[in-house]
Amino acid sequence: MNDAGLVLDDGGWLRGARKLSSPNWEARPDGALPTLIVIHNISLPPGEFGGDAIGELFLNCLDCSTHPFYDEHLRGLRVSSHFLIRRDGALEQFVSCDARAWHAGASNFFGRERCNDFSIGIELEGTDHVPFEAAQYESLAALVRALVAHYPIEALAGHADIAPGRKTDPGPFFDWDRLTVETALADRYFPYRRR
Repeated sequence: MNDAGLVLDDGGWLRGARKLSSPNWEARPDGALPTLIVIHNISLPPGEFGGDAIGELFLNCLDCSTHPFYDEHLRGLRVSSHFLIRRDGALEQFVSCDARAWHAGASNFFGRERCNDFSIGIELEGTDHVPFEAAQYESLAALVRALVAHYPIEALAGHADIAPGRKTDPGPFFDWDRLTVETALADRYFPYRRR
């Protein structure tokens, strides 16, 4: 993906991403800036790609009666993420990066709790059980470069790293080395880098 169109505006919205405004956000605490990027994976229904269910979940309009998993696990859930990267690399943004999205839940990063307060959440359409697509890595690398250029980002981590034992994403098929190479960022951004 060409980085030319990936620039954040003064409101924390990424030019070049499809904008879908989620109601699931809050203001960040006074003085809090995003210093952490958290990488997730998501598929709805689990293991299936494409469709509108992820966006509908983040927009609070998912019809939970359409699938047993939704009814059992998602009914009444209010979550969001700043970004979603589809299997074809398409970027969607649900919450301004200047605001706190509801993606991390109970979390801790090197002793600092409530990671939503100081992080940007990026969902990759995928699961723990299949590799991610080349187009997703390209879009993710371009997005990370744009975020690092705009905010005082200090590190990238997986959801499993900030919520160990509770979360497993982005999962064993996520290639941290590939992300390091494609972003051309120094290793200091990757304290949980897989070897």
